[in-house]
Amino acid sequence: MALEKHINILDYTLQSLLRRKFKNIGIIMVFTLVIFTVSSIIFLSYSLRQEAHLLLKDSPEIVVQKMRAGRHELISTWLANDIMEISGVSGVEPRYWGYYYDSGVKANYTILGIGASGLENNKVVSGRMPSPHEKGVAAIGRGIADARVIKKDLGSTLYLQSADNKWMNFNIVGVFESASEIMTADLIVTSEDDFKTLVNMPEGTATDLAVHVSNEAEIPTVARKIKEQFPDSRPILRDEIIRTYDAVFGWRSGLIIALFMGALIAFIILAWDKATGLSAEEKQEIGILKAIGWETSDVLEMKFWEGLVISLTSFMCGIILAYIHIFFMGASLLAPALKGWSVIYPEFRLAPFIAFYQIAILMSLTVVPYIASTIIPSWKASITDPDIVMRG
Repeated sequence: MALEKHINILDYTLQSLLRRKFKNIGIIMVFTLVIFTVSSIIFLSYSLRQEAHLLLKDSPEIVVQKMRAGRHELISTWLANDIMEISGVSGVEPRYWGYYYDSGVKANYTILGIGASGLENNKVVSGRMPSPHEKGVAAIGRGIADARVIKKDLGSTLYLQSADNKWMNFNIVGVFESASEIMTADLIVTSEDDFKTLVNMPEGTATDLAVHVSNEAEIPTVARKIKEQFPDSRPILRDEIIRTYDAVFGWRSGLIIALFMGALIAFIILAWDKATGLSAEEKQEIGILKAIGWETSDVLEMKFWEGLVISLTSFMCGIILAYIHIFFMGASLLAPALKGWSVIYPEFRLAPFIAFYQIAILMSLTVVPYIASTIIPSWKASITDPDIVMRG
């Protein structure tokens, strides 16, 4: 009997919502827009941060760059021997990498000499990796294959213009996949010799030096010693890069939320309007229900179901739309603001990283207050004499 009573109250609640369908649809649309906006920002910023952590987890503890007039320039490979003598350093490796702008498709590529570290977690979908001194071959990321309309079949040719204005052709011997598509979408891996020819790099130089430290507690000390011994160098710690990514994406997320304050204000006004009182029609409805024998608890249950249906419908619609927008549509509305200038790289899809605690917090800040704003004024009306309520 008790279950049947609750089912009847729920049925009446749904009928009541349908009677005011245009008003409720308007509320759901505004509510959904707010949830969609905030959850899209949360999904995108969290996924980008997770991609950055995934990308950097196997990177060297310290990267040493040479600076001149505040700008990064090529570093001498002879410094590797001196750095190797510093206590705590377990290995030093010169890295050969740089950027290549393809004017044909208006995108930047990252070109990496095969001697560089950081490729051990990448898998070749088909084919193989170039060997360190093999000429005229390359492995490419999916984004480049799509941007240059290159078939992913082995044997295709990629043409690049070198720094001395000569064309170099690379036979595609492998296509990448990776746990993080950010790492390989725009990546071209060639032999060390081909990289030096492409960018016209002088012998005895490298882009930077990767320094490996076995004891993490010694990383700041090693970095300080490198800076003291080579004043024109800049040691960059892996933890500093991770913190920078977190700070940048967190700041940009806050900026976008500020730009969408209009939608947030609309939701606040909506909740305030619900909390400050009921319409004459709603008061009359509660008065009639009380007059025909409904208890105060029954009225509150009806309003609870009403608030729950509207808020959960809006919340689920907003979350689902945000998920589709970020992970299936490439975050087309928010990517330029959060990714910054990196949108000129070949397009990549984010891996669907979701922090469920953030969704729970978002629900507690939207669904719960809305339900409360629905119940409180109804409770005030339900404890008032039905005759007074119906008179207004």
